[in-house]
Amino acid sequence: MYNETVMARATIEQKLDLLGEQARYDVSAPGSRPAEAIGAHQSTDCTLTGLERCIYPAAAGGRCMPVLKVLMTNACRNNCAYCALSAGTDTPRAAFRPEELAHAFIEMERRGLVQGLFLSSAIPSDADDAQALIVDTAKILRRRYGYQGYMHLKILPGASDPAIEETVRLASRVSVNLEAPSADRLARIAPDKDFSRELLGTLQKAVRHAAAVGMPSGVTTQYVAGAAGETDAELLHTSFRLYRSLGLRRVYYSAFQPVAGTPLDGLPATPEIRERRLYQADYLVRQYGFTVDELVFSADGSLPLDRDPKLAWAAAHSEFFPLEVNTAGREELLRVPGFGPVAVGRILAARRQGRLTDSRQLSFFGVRLTKAAPFITIGGRRVAGSVGQLSLLADD
Repeated sequence: MYNETVMARATIEQKLDLLGEQARYDVSAPGSRPAEAIGAHQSTDCTLTGLERCIYPAAAGGRCMPVLKVLMTNACRNNCAYCALSAGTDTPRAAFRPEELAHAFIEMERRGLVQGLFLSSAIPSDADDAQALIVDTAKILRRRYGYQGYMHLKILPGASDPAIEETVRLASRVSVNLEAPSADRLARIAPDKDFSRELLGTLQKAVRHAAAVGMPSGVTTQYVAGAAGETDAELLHTSFRLYRSLGLRRVYYSAFQPVAGTPLDGLPATPEIRERRLYQADYLVRQYGFTVDELVFSADGSLPLDRDPKLAWAAAHSEFFPLEVNTAGREELLRVPGFGPVAVGRILAARRQGRLTDSRQLSFFGVRLTKAAPFITIGGRRVAGSVGQLSLLADD
Protein backbone atom coordinates (compact mmCIF):
# COMPACT_ATOMS: atom_id res chain seq x y z
CA MET A 1 0.00 0.00 0.00
CA TYR A 2 1.18 3.55 -0.63
CA ASN A 3 2.84 5.70 2.00
CA GLU A 4 -0.02 7.62 3.59
CA THR A 5 1.81 10.88 4.26
CA VAL A 6 -1.29 12.98 3.55
CA MET A 7 -1.36 16.75 3.21
CA ALA A 8 -3.82 17.55 5.98
CA ARG A 9 -6.14 20.51 5.33
CA ALA A 10 -4.34 21.32 2.09
CA THR A 11 -5.65 24.35 0.23
CA ILE A 12 -6.68 24.27 -3.42
CA GLU A 13 -3.48 26.11 -4.30
CA GLN A 14 -1.35 23.59 -2.40
CA LYS A 15 -3.07 20.70 -4.14
CA LEU A 16 -2.61 22.34 -7.53
CA ASP A 17 1.04 22.92 -6.73
CA LEU A 18 1.69 19.28 -5.77
CA LEU A 19 -0.64 17.46 -8.16
CA GLY A 20 0.14 19.79 -11.05
CA GLU A 21 3.89 19.41 -10.62
CA GLN A 22 3.58 15.61 -10.42
CA ALA A 23 1.41 15.51 -13.55
CA ARG A 24 4.41 16.61 -15.61
CA TYR A 25 5.26 12.98 -16.39
CA ASP A 26 2.19 12.69 -18.63
CA VAL A 27 3.13 14.17 -22.00
CA SER A 28 0.70 16.54 -23.72
CA ALA A 29 3.06 17.74 -26.48
CA PRO A 30 6.54 16.62 -27.54
CA GLY A 31 9.16 18.03 -25.19
CA SER A 32 6.56 20.07 -23.28
CA ARG A 33 7.61 22.04 -20.21
CA PRO A 34 5.40 24.24 -18.00
CA ALA A 35 6.87 27.61 -18.99
CA GLU A 36 6.32 26.97 -22.70
CA ALA A 37 2.53 27.23 -22.40
CA ILE A 38 2.39 30.47 -20.51
CA GLY A 39 3.65 32.85 -23.16
CA ALA A 40 2.32 36.31 -22.68
CA HIS A 41 0.08 35.30 -19.78
CA GLN A 42 2.80 34.94 -17.17
CA SER A 43 6.52 35.07 -16.46
CA THR A 44 8.57 32.29 -18.07
CA ASP A 45 11.08 32.16 -15.20
CA CYS A 46 12.20 28.57 -14.59
CA THR A 47 11.47 28.94 -10.87
CA LEU A 48 7.73 28.93 -11.45
CA THR A 49 5.52 28.41 -8.43
CA GLY A 50 1.80 28.14 -7.81
CA LEU A 51 -0.63 27.94 -10.69
CA GLU A 52 2.00 28.52 -13.35
CA ARG A 53 3.57 25.14 -12.62
CA CYS A 54 0.32 23.42 -13.66
CA ILE A 55 0.05 25.03 -17.10
CA TYR A 56 1.51 23.07 -20.01
CA PRO A 57 1.28 23.21 -23.79
CA ALA A 58 -1.01 20.65 -25.40
CA ALA A 59 -1.11 19.82 -29.10
CA ALA A 60 -4.61 19.24 -30.45
CA GLY A 61 -6.54 20.09 -33.57
CA GLY A 62 -3.48 21.42 -35.36
CA ARG A 63 -2.70 24.03 -32.71
CA CYS A 64 -0.95 24.33 -29.38
CA MET A 65 -2.86 25.62 -26.37
CA PRO A 66 -2.18 26.15 -22.66
CA VAL A 67 -3.91 23.53 -20.52
CA LEU A 68 -4.20 22.81 -16.82
CA LYS A 69 -2.45 19.46 -16.40
CA VAL A 70 -3.16 17.90 -13.02
CA LEU A 71 -3.81 14.66 -11.15
CA MET A 72 -6.98 13.81 -9.25
CA THR A 73 -4.73 12.15 -6.68
CA ASN A 74 -1.13 10.99 -6.37
CA ALA A 75 -1.98 8.14 -3.97
CA CYS A 76 -1.11 4.92 -5.80
CA ARG A 77 -1.29 1.18 -5.15
CA ASN A 78 1.31 0.29 -7.79
CA ASN A 79 5.06 -0.08 -7.35
CA CYS A 80 6.37 1.11 -10.72
CA ALA A 81 10.15 1.18 -10.43
CA TYR A 82 10.61 4.53 -12.20
CA CYS A 83 7.67 6.51 -10.83
CA ALA A 84 7.66 9.32 -8.29
CA LEU A 85 4.14 8.25 -7.27
CA SER A 86 5.06 4.63 -6.59
CA ALA A 87 3.48 3.13 -3.49
CA GLY A 88 6.86 2.81 -1.83
CA THR A 89 8.02 6.40 -2.26
CA ASP A 90 7.98 8.84 0.63
CA THR A 91 6.02 11.65 -1.01
CA PRO A 92 3.14 13.71 0.41
CA ARG A 93 -0.23 12.49 -0.87
CA ALA A 94 -3.20 14.64 -1.76
CA ALA A 95 -6.48 14.31 -3.61
CA PHE A 96 -9.05 16.59 -5.18
CA ARG A 97 -12.78 16.28 -4.85
CA PRO A 98 -14.39 16.60 -8.30
CA GLU A 99 -16.29 19.75 -7.27
CA GLU A 100 -13.21 21.63 -6.09
CA LEU A 101 -11.07 20.71 -9.09
CA ALA A 102 -13.84 21.60 -11.55
CA HIS A 103 -14.31 24.98 -9.84
CA ALA A 104 -10.55 25.67 -9.81
CA PHE A 105 -10.28 24.86 -13.51
CA ILE A 106 -13.25 26.95 -14.58
CA GLU A 107 -11.87 29.95 -12.67
CA MET A 108 -8.52 29.58 -14.45
CA GLU A 109 -10.29 29.24 -17.79
CA ARG A 110 -12.40 32.35 -17.19
CA ARG A 111 -9.27 34.31 -16.24
CA GLY A 112 -7.72 33.35 -19.57
CA LEU A 113 -4.90 31.33 -18.00
CA VAL A 114 -5.82 28.05 -19.70
CA GLN A 115 -7.81 26.86 -22.69
CA GLY A 116 -8.19 23.22 -21.78
CA LEU A 117 -7.80 20.47 -19.19
CA PHE A 118 -5.51 17.42 -19.09
CA LEU A 119 -6.72 15.25 -16.21
CA SER A 120 -5.00 12.08 -15.02
CA SER A 121 -4.75 10.18 -11.77
CA ALA A 122 -2.87 7.59 -9.79
CA ILE A 123 -4.86 4.56 -8.61
CA PRO A 124 -5.24 4.32 -4.81
CA SER A 125 -7.19 1.04 -4.88
CA ASP A 126 -9.76 0.18 -7.57
CA ALA A 127 -9.23 1.42 -11.12
CA ASP A 128 -12.93 2.12 -11.72
CA ASP A 129 -13.23 4.11 -8.50
CA ALA A 130 -10.33 6.32 -9.60
CA GLN A 131 -11.76 6.59 -13.12
CA ALA A 132 -15.14 7.63 -11.67
CA LEU A 133 -13.56 10.70 -10.05
CA ILE A 134 -12.15 11.77 -13.42
CA VAL A 135 -15.57 11.23 -15.00
CA ASP A 136 -17.38 13.12 -12.22
CA THR A 137 -15.06 16.11 -12.65
CA ALA A 138 -15.68 16.13 -16.41
CA LYS A 139 -19.45 15.87 -15.90
CA ILE A 140 -19.46 18.89 -13.59
CA LEU A 141 -17.54 20.92 -16.15
CA ARG A 142 -19.69 19.86 -19.10
CA ARG A 143 -23.10 19.94 -17.43
CA ARG A 144 -22.97 22.33 -14.49
CA TYR A 145 -20.58 24.91 -15.94
CA GLY A 146 -21.45 24.35 -19.61
CA TYR A 147 -17.78 24.03 -20.56
CA GLN A 148 -17.50 22.76 -24.13
CA GLY A 149 -13.74 23.19 -24.62
CA TYR A 150 -10.83 20.81 -24.79
CA MET A 151 -10.55 17.99 -22.24
CA HIS A 152 -7.92 15.27 -22.40
CA LEU A 153 -8.93 12.55 -19.93
CA LYS A 154 -6.64 9.72 -18.94
CA ILE A 155 -8.07 6.18 -19.01
CA LEU A 156 -6.50 4.20 -16.20
CA PRO A 157 -5.04 0.70 -16.56
CA GLY A 158 -7.69 -1.95 -16.01
CA ALA A 159 -10.70 0.39 -16.22
CA SER A 160 -13.89 -1.45 -17.12
CA ASP A 161 -15.60 -1.17 -20.48
CA PRO A 162 -18.50 0.97 -19.12
CA ALA A 163 -16.03 3.32 -17.39
CA ILE A 164 -14.04 3.71 -20.60
CA GLU A 165 -17.18 4.42 -22.63
CA GLU A 166 -18.36 7.08 -20.19
CA THR A 167 -14.95 8.76 -20.20
CA VAL A 168 -14.80 8.81 -23.99
CA ARG A 169 -18.22 10.46 -24.27
CA LEU A 170 -17.07 13.40 -22.17
CA ALA A 171 -13.56 13.88 -23.57
CA SER A 172 -12.01 15.61 -26.55
CA ARG A 173 -9.08 13.20 -26.35
CA VAL A 174 -8.25 10.15 -24.22
CA SER A 175 -5.01 8.31 -23.62
CA VAL A 176 -3.81 5.04 -22.14
CA ASN A 177 -0.11 4.84 -21.24
CA LEU A 178 1.58 1.65 -22.43
CA GLU A 179 4.82 2.71 -20.67
CA ALA A 180 6.89 0.05 -22.49
CA PRO A 181 6.79 -1.61 -25.93
CA SER A 182 6.18 -5.19 -24.74
CA ALA A 183 5.17 -7.33 -21.79
CA ASP A 184 8.78 -8.35 -21.11
CA ARG A 185 9.95 -4.74 -20.99
CA LEU A 186 7.00 -3.65 -18.85
CA ALA A 187 7.74 -6.35 -16.27
CA ARG A 188 11.10 -4.69 -15.59
CA ILE A 189 9.60 -1.33 -14.61
CA ALA A 190 5.96 -2.01 -13.63
CA PRO A 191 5.68 -5.56 -12.26
CA ASP A 192 2.16 -4.96 -10.87
CA LYS A 193 0.68 -4.26 -14.32
CA ASP A 194 -0.51 -6.72 -16.95
CA PHE A 195 0.59 -5.47 -20.39
CA SER A 196 -1.95 -7.39 -22.48
CA ARG A 197 -5.02 -7.03 -20.27
CA GLU A 198 -4.61 -3.76 -18.34
CA LEU A 199 -2.66 -1.66 -20.84
CA LEU A 200 -2.98 -2.86 -24.43
CA GLY A 201 -6.48 -4.25 -23.82
CA THR A 202 -7.62 -0.97 -22.26
CA LEU A 203 -6.09 0.96 -25.16
CA GLN A 204 -7.94 -1.20 -27.70
CA LYS A 205 -11.24 -0.60 -25.90
CA ALA A 206 -10.61 3.14 -25.80
CA VAL A 207 -9.96 3.19 -29.56
CA ARG A 208 -13.17 1.27 -30.22
CA HIS A 209 -15.31 3.62 -28.14
CA ALA A 210 -13.60 6.72 -29.56
CA ALA A 211 -14.36 5.56 -33.10
CA ALA A 212 -18.01 4.97 -32.17
CA VAL A 213 -18.50 8.57 -31.00
CA GLY A 214 -16.21 10.23 -33.55
CA MET A 215 -13.87 11.68 -30.93
CA PRO A 216 -12.32 14.78 -32.50
CA SER A 217 -8.77 14.51 -31.13
CA GLY A 218 -8.48 10.73 -31.01
CA VAL A 219 -6.55 8.38 -28.75
CA THR A 220 -2.88 8.57 -27.77
CA THR A 221 -0.38 6.57 -25.74
CA GLN A 222 3.01 7.12 -24.13
CA TYR A 223 6.25 5.27 -23.37
CA VAL A 224 8.89 5.93 -20.74
CA ALA A 225 11.90 5.87 -23.08
CA GLY A 226 14.99 4.28 -21.60
CA ALA A 227 13.66 2.94 -18.31
CA ALA A 228 13.26 -0.70 -19.35
CA GLY A 229 16.39 -1.11 -21.46
CA GLU A 230 14.34 -1.17 -24.65
CA THR A 231 15.84 -0.16 -27.99
CA ASP A 232 14.65 2.60 -30.31
CA ALA A 233 13.81 -0.09 -32.86
CA GLU A 234 11.53 -1.84 -30.35
CA LEU A 235 9.69 1.36 -29.51
CA LEU A 236 9.20 2.39 -33.12
CA HIS A 237 8.13 -1.07 -34.34
CA THR A 238 5.46 -1.15 -31.61
CA SER A 239 4.37 2.39 -32.49
CA PHE A 240 4.10 1.49 -36.18
CA ARG A 241 1.90 -1.51 -35.33
CA LEU A 242 -0.32 0.70 -33.14
CA TYR A 243 -0.68 3.33 -35.87
CA ARG A 244 -1.49 0.68 -38.46
CA SER A 245 -3.77 -1.61 -36.44
CA LEU A 246 -5.50 0.83 -34.07
CA GLY A 247 -5.26 4.13 -35.90
CA LEU A 248 -3.77 5.92 -32.87
CA ARG A 249 -3.53 9.68 -33.19
CA ARG A 250 -0.11 9.99 -31.53
CA VAL A 251 2.51 8.09 -29.60
CA TYR A 252 4.50 10.15 -27.09
CA TYR A 253 8.00 9.39 -25.88
CA SER A 254 8.99 10.59 -22.41
CA ALA A 255 12.73 10.45 -21.69
CA PHE A 256 13.33 8.55 -18.45
CA GLN A 257 14.50 10.72 -15.56
CA PRO A 258 15.58 8.93 -12.38
CA VAL A 259 13.61 9.82 -9.25
CA ALA A 260 15.28 9.69 -5.85
CA GLY A 261 13.95 6.91 -3.63
CA THR A 262 12.78 4.67 -6.49
CA PRO A 263 14.45 1.38 -7.53
CA LEU A 264 15.79 3.03 -10.70
CA ASP A 265 17.22 6.14 -9.07
CA GLY A 266 20.75 4.99 -9.95
CA LEU A 267 19.98 4.51 -13.65
CA PRO A 268 21.33 7.25 -15.97
CA ALA A 269 18.78 9.68 -17.34
CA THR A 270 17.79 9.19 -20.98
CA PRO A 271 19.37 11.99 -23.02
CA GLU A 272 16.88 14.49 -24.40
CA ILE A 273 18.46 14.06 -27.83
CA ARG A 274 17.28 10.43 -27.82
CA GLU A 275 13.72 11.57 -27.15
CA ARG A 276 14.04 14.07 -30.00
CA ARG A 277 15.30 11.41 -32.41
CA LEU A 278 12.37 9.15 -31.51
CA TYR A 279 9.89 11.90 -32.31
CA GLN A 280 11.64 12.65 -35.60
CA ALA A 281 11.59 8.99 -36.59
CA ASP A 282 7.97 8.65 -35.52
CA TYR A 283 7.08 11.64 -37.71
CA LEU A 284 8.80 10.03 -40.70
CA VAL A 285 6.61 6.96 -40.24
CA ARG A 286 3.37 8.94 -39.71
CA GLN A 287 3.79 11.74 -42.24
CA TYR A 288 6.53 10.90 -44.75
CA GLY A 289 5.76 7.36 -45.85
CA PHE A 290 8.78 5.68 -44.26
CA THR A 291 8.57 2.25 -42.69
CA VAL A 292 10.48 1.46 -39.51
CA ASP A 293 12.60 -1.09 -41.37
CA GLU A 294 13.86 1.67 -43.68
CA LEU A 295 15.24 3.75 -40.82
CA VAL A 296 18.94 3.61 -39.99
CA PHE A 297 19.72 1.89 -36.68
CA SER A 298 23.01 0.88 -35.14
CA ALA A 299 23.72 -2.77 -34.39
CA ASP A 300 22.13 -2.39 -30.94
CA GLY A 301 18.87 -0.98 -32.34
CA SER A 302 19.59 2.69 -31.56
CA LEU A 303 18.91 5.66 -33.81
CA PRO A 304 21.99 7.77 -34.60
CA LEU A 305 22.25 10.65 -32.14
CA ASP A 306 24.59 12.78 -34.29
CA ARG A 307 22.11 13.33 -37.12
CA ASP A 308 18.37 13.27 -37.57
CA PRO A 309 16.83 10.04 -38.93
CA LYS A 310 15.94 11.48 -42.33
CA LEU A 311 19.45 12.79 -42.87
CA ALA A 312 20.85 9.44 -41.76
CA TRP A 313 18.67 7.66 -44.34
CA ALA A 314 19.71 10.05 -47.11
CA ALA A 315 23.41 9.65 -46.26
CA ALA A 316 22.99 5.86 -46.50
CA HIS A 317 21.23 5.99 -49.90
CA SER A 318 23.43 7.96 -52.25
CA GLU A 319 21.95 6.02 -55.17
CA PHE A 320 18.67 7.89 -54.63
CA PHE A 321 20.20 11.36 -55.10
CA PRO A 322 20.38 13.98 -56.45
CA LEU A 323 16.68 14.45 -57.17
CA GLU A 324 15.46 16.89 -59.78
CA VAL A 325 12.82 19.04 -58.07
CA ASN A 326 10.96 19.66 -61.35
CA THR A 327 10.26 15.99 -62.04
CA ALA A 328 10.42 14.06 -58.75
CA GLY A 329 7.14 12.77 -57.33
CA ARG A 330 5.70 13.64 -53.93
CA GLU A 331 6.97 10.48 -52.23
CA GLU A 332 10.46 11.08 -53.62
CA LEU A 333 10.54 14.72 -52.57
CA LEU A 334 9.51 13.79 -49.04
CA ARG A 335 12.72 11.74 -48.78
CA VAL A 336 14.88 14.84 -49.26
CA PRO A 337 16.29 16.32 -46.02
CA GLY A 338 14.87 19.79 -45.47
CA PHE A 339 11.66 19.04 -47.40
CA GLY A 340 8.45 18.75 -45.36
CA PRO A 341 4.87 17.92 -46.42
CA VAL A 342 3.85 21.60 -46.61
CA ALA A 343 6.86 22.62 -48.69
CA VAL A 344 6.39 19.63 -51.02
CA GLY A 345 2.74 20.56 -51.53
CA ARG A 346 3.76 24.10 -52.49
CA ILE A 347 6.41 22.81 -54.89
CA LEU A 348 3.94 20.53 -56.65
CA ALA A 349 1.41 23.37 -56.92
CA ALA A 350 4.07 25.72 -58.34
CA ARG A 351 5.16 23.12 -60.89
CA ARG A 352 1.67 23.13 -62.36
CA GLN A 353 2.27 26.79 -63.24
CA GLY A 354 5.75 26.33 -64.68
CA ARG A 355 9.25 25.01 -64.03
CA LEU A 356 11.22 25.96 -60.96
CA THR A 357 14.47 27.72 -61.79
CA ASP A 358 15.90 29.20 -58.59
CA SER A 359 16.74 27.96 -55.11
CA ARG A 360 15.14 31.11 -53.71
CA GLN A 361 11.79 29.71 -54.81
CA LEU A 362 12.41 26.66 -52.64
CA SER A 363 13.29 28.83 -49.65
CA PHE A 364 10.07 30.76 -50.17
CA PHE A 365 8.13 27.48 -50.11
CA GLY A 366 9.67 26.56 -46.75
CA VAL A 367 12.51 24.26 -47.82
CA ARG A 368 15.54 24.24 -45.49
CA LEU A 369 18.22 24.64 -48.14
CA THR A 370 21.09 24.12 -45.70
CA LYS A 371 19.94 20.51 -45.44
CA ALA A 372 18.45 20.00 -48.90
CA ALA A 373 21.19 21.44 -51.13
CA PRO A 374 23.43 18.33 -51.43
CA PHE A 375 20.50 16.15 -52.43
CA ILE A 376 18.73 18.08 -55.22
CA THR A 377 19.10 19.69 -58.63
CA ILE A 378 17.01 22.51 -60.09
CA GLY A 379 16.74 22.37 -63.86
CA GLY A 380 19.60 19.89 -63.94
CA ARG A 381 21.94 22.16 -61.98
CA ARG A 382 23.28 21.62 -58.50
CA VAL A 383 22.38 24.20 -55.89
CA ALA A 384 25.27 26.60 -55.22
CA GLY A 385 27.50 25.42 -52.39
CA SER A 386 26.01 21.92 -52.27
CA VAL A 387 29.03 19.91 -53.33
CA GLY A 388 31.32 18.47 -50.69
CA GLN A 389 29.38 19.80 -47.71
CA LEU A 390 30.05 16.81 -45.45
CA SER A 391 29.17 18.88 -42.42
CA LEU A 392 25.56 18.77 -43.52
CA LEU A 393 25.46 15.15 -42.42
CA ALA A 394 25.46 16.37 -38.84
CA ASP A 395 22.23 17.64 -37.32
CA ASP A 396 21.56 21.39 -37.25
